[in-house]
Amino acid sequence: MLKPVESEENSHALEYAMANVAAAMADPSRVKILCALMDGRAWTATELAAVADIAASTTSAHLSRLVSGSLITGLSQGRHRYFRLAGQDIAELLERMMGISWRSPSAARISTPVPLRLARTCYDHLAGEVAVDIFDAMVNLAWLTDGGTVLTDKGHQQFAQMGIELNGKNRRKLCCGCLDWSERRFHLGGEAGAAFFSHCERQQWIARTTGFREITITSVGRLAFKKWFGVE
Repeated sequence: MLKPVESEENSHALEYAMANVAAAMADPSRVKILCALMDGRAWTATELAAVADIAASTTSAHLSRLVSGSLITGLSQGRHRYFRLAGQDIAELLERMMGISWRSPSAARISTPVPLRLARTCYDHLAGEVAVDIFDAMVNLAWLTDGGTVLTDKGHQQFAQMGIELNGKNRRKLCCGCLDWSERRFHLGGEAGAAFFSHCERQQWIARTTGFREITITSVGRLAFKKWFGVE
């Protein structure tokens, strides 16, 4: 039988764990690091120090805190060590926090850079104004149910026609509406969102901006998005 003190500690384990995650994020430099990793790629400590504008020694301590909070993971390859978000769920948490923070009076006075608002990465899928318009078009075209919770039979057919393969057998949701923090509306997440993003890259419809989350829509991409979704 557990002692009363041990039983009380166990009953509050979830609250302590939540507080630990919140504490790991409670620093502007660590938030900058997490936002940089929202592009879905792995970064070195040196690269993250530059984007967060902090010293290398300070970056090491921040990265250790984020790793211990299970927000990021580190992996070694050759002589280098890379860091990335611990998973899609962390990216979704950050995106929702951005939306909540944007509602505050101080954040409302900040104007989002136009390129970032137009199109950006949200971990492994497309976000921003263009992504929201594509999501709305998919719903209107009956590819997705309202809210993006189900990819319809027509949606499966259209994805296949575009040349997008969906596994549908992994543990990840096939599709979902991911709330876009700058637009306050949904863009496409889940496996379908990631597969669509990868397809756009392969077809050179979009181009990444090295070191940033901004996405450039190419001339080929503008034509493709207009053809498939009527998005200008």
